[in-house]
Amino acid sequence: MRFALLIGLFAIVPCAAQEETTATPKIEKFITTYGAKIHYVEAGSGAPVILIHGLADNVAIWDPVIPALAARFRVIALDQIGFGRSDKPLLNYRVSTLVDFLDVFLTELKIERASLVGNSLGGWVAAAYALAHPERVERLVLSDAAGYAALTKTMDSRALRALRVASRDDIRYLGPLAFHDKRFYQDVDTAFKERVTAGDSYTVAQVLDSMIRGDDALDNKLQTLKQPTLVLWGREDKLIPLSFGEQFHREIVDSRLRIIDNCGHMPQLECPNEFSAAVLKFFSDTK
Repeated sequence: MRFALLIGLFAIVPCAAQEETTATPKIEKFITTYGAKIHYVEAGSGAPVILIHGLADNVAIWDPVIPALAARFRVIALDQIGFGRSDKPLLNYRVSTLVDFLDVFLTELKIERASLVGNSLGGWVAAAYALAHPERVERLVLSDAAGYAALTKTMDSRALRALRVASRDDIRYLGPLAFHDKRFYQDVDTAFKERVTAGDSYTVAQVLDSMIRGDDALDNKLQTLKQPTLVLWGREDKLIPLSFGEQFHREIVDSRLRIIDNCGHMPQLECPNEFSAAVLKFFSDTK
């Protein structure tokens, strides 16, 4: 995750990846869950597809792929509680917290069943939600997802500290781990400014501490998932290596594994065409 997994990866949303998506037809909305405002964007019509970002991220990381997905589906990307433009109450954040808010979010939108697409921490949330509420999940797409307890145990200590994204040095360290293309992490000052103004440092710290403790890990649980699942991974992801994607694939019954070459931890940003094509094909094959 941004945590590499969590990672969701930090809200280092490179300007280069967004230049092509400034005309994305989407509507900004807010809804209240458990007394807290949740910000989300919506585009398209049809069966609902929920996009779930990673650690220290926000809905903007989905901008490059929303147009392609919204051409066939009702696409909803939310700022998870504690991130983006959603409220940031002082909770002891962990994955189960995010799952609870996602459940009420879908209920408030009167969505009984949806497909979930999650990146990094968002993939962990999507899988945990499917385990807790299988009747509400149509299909799963887990992109460079976190969730295994071994992730924090095998990650080098410098990377683990850098996931808090507390300095420009943290960003310099994480950039080459998260992205294959150098253009996505060259503007360190802009990325750090985004972190300063994001206001989610408390949330990030709480989630990371929870991950280090091993809270809500997916270990020995995924075999019970019955939803059609696509495990989608950037081959050059150095935050959450492909070996974790292969483990998801082995443990989730009848899952599919799609690897995108020359792509890092956030394929929806770095390789949006390949990402969109893989997701749409999977949805088409699993109607």
